[in-house]
Amino acid sequence: MKGLASASEGCRGVVNGVRLFYAERTMTDIAIFWDASQLWGLLVWRAAEAFGLPYRLVKAKEIAQGALSDKTSLLLVPGGTARHKSAALGEDGREALRAWVGNGGHYLGFCGGAGLGLSDADDPVRTAEIGKGLRLCPWHRAEITERVQHFVSGHVRVRFEGGHPLIPECFSGPCAPGSEPSIPIWWPGRFAAPSGPFDGVDVLARYAGSDPRTCPPDLCVADLPLSSLSPAVLEQWIELYGVSLAPSFLNGQPCALHGRFGKGTYTLSYSHLETPGSPDANRWFAHILRTLTGFEPRTDVVPAWRPGDMPVRWNDPDLLEARNGMGELLRLGVAHDLLFERAPWLTGWRSGVPGSGLNALFMGLCVLANASPPPEAEALWASLRVRFGETFSLFRQGVEGLLLGLRLATIMPEEVPRKILAEQRLALFGSAMQGGGLYKELMDMVDALLFLSLGKGGRDGSA
Repeated sequence: MKGLASASEGCRGVVNGVRLFYAERTMTDIAIFWDASQLWGLLVWRAAEAFGLPYRLVKAKEIAQGALSDKTSLLLVPGGTARHKSAALGEDGREALRAWVGNGGHYLGFCGGAGLGLSDADDPVRTAEIGKGLRLCPWHRAEITERVQHFVSGHVRVRFEGGHPLIPECFSGPCAPGSEPSIPIWWPGRFAAPSGPFDGVDVLARYAGSDPRTCPPDLCVADLPLSSLSPAVLEQWIELYGVSLAPSFLNGQPCALHGRFGKGTYTLSYSHLETPGSPDANRWFAHILRTLTGFEPRTDVVPAWRPGDMPVRWNDPDLLEARNGMGELLRLGVAHDLLFERAPWLTGWRSGVPGSGLNALFMGLCVLANASPPPEAEALWASLRVRFGETFSLFRQGVEGLLLGLRLATIMPEEVPRKILAEQRLALFGSAMQGGGLYKELMDMVDALLFLSLGKGGRDGSA
């Protein structure tokens, strides 16, 4: 739909016989869900800055207390672990969020945020594993039957549902195989439809396939570029090793959904449309924002980003020491082939290396050092400075030892007990499913400082 000049005018259309009404309230802001988002929350924040959106950050406990008012046009829910987001909300927060959407709010979730918007699994054990959903969408999250299928990252080609108000006209026409728009996925989950009718759920986009001959060059499975592998090699690996590296879920399965919940709507995308320097995804994101809220983004591009190059504005020596220390740890990992540049904003990691946590902490410190902190952030930092410094010193020493130990294990696998490496990692980063350790202590402090520094548009996201 076109021609939305303001958030109060509304956007109407008819899809599959269902009349759609968007942006019918007089709305003043867009909220970004902050809990359990880490680096993915920073990507959404930076996109909001690039688009010039009137945003604010909200915490789960604030949502439970009614922070989403009838003046809030849209809740943006970044990626991250859906289970942790659900736990942060609690029953009161989940019900408050559902009520807000039911009364006319718009929910837009990426990856983990998309998973949060789904219904609970049929199996209670499965629900306990992935966390309670918001039940906005009647679909649920599919189980991962082949673990390797989850190790998919990079850009993938998609086919859009032409004629839907949330799809730009430029993406609505037919495309030859291999020329479809490409949007990024970063280790996504998958949608699973319930048995029976789809209950008004619109599939906005489907994956266009995983043919190595036509997929984007950065599409990787388990760190291997799919475009570098011939179909013959993939077939050979199945025959010899019983390993299928071709991600079958990319062959026509849904990538993004949309539907109504009460008077409001939900839009769920396993693609990270906020990814910097991803023009097709950014253009689609801007269109969704324009259509759902009536706010006009000042651009439809999120510029490429290298967090380590952001200028320093919060020139605090202890904060900068931590920022520089994290940079040195990443360089150490790269030097020993444990880490590598996956994207300008993302350091990739080999199996067994806690790359996600290292990424999140480094990016958070870079953004924090770039902030112009309000008095509340400065006061909080003054109260945390000593504890943060002591914890970071232990963390830095421990991570250096872990990285070098992992490297030694690749050279002398019989001499380095895996149990000891696992214990080191547990103390530093917690369990793979629950997180924790010294990393969580540090990240919680950084998250609190970021929330205060960025919550009402604290920095220019163009850096």
